[in-house]
Amino acid sequence: MKPAPPPLRVDTARVVLAGTAVWAVALVVLLLLGDRVDRLWTWTCVAAIALAGLGLFVMRLQGQLLPRGRPGRAQSERTSKSEVS
Repeated sequence: MKPAPPPLRVDTARVVLAGTAVWAVALVVLLLLGDRVDRLWTWTCVAAIALAGLGLFVMRLQGQLLPRGRPGRAQSERTSKSEVS
């Protein structure tokens, strides 16, 4: 039997932020549609955005996110860009 492949390294913060952006766009569309749509969908978008915010907060508490303004993140981005060039 083959050994399991190594896990992929994923920037989970980017994934959560991308999903939050999609929910925010859906919320704006629903708000523009007004009374033509069921309010359940509007509250679904609000709940999704709130849960994403809570998820990002928990990720920061667990140390999966670097605090804003730390030089480590900017350094790692510069390093990865120079490796690509």
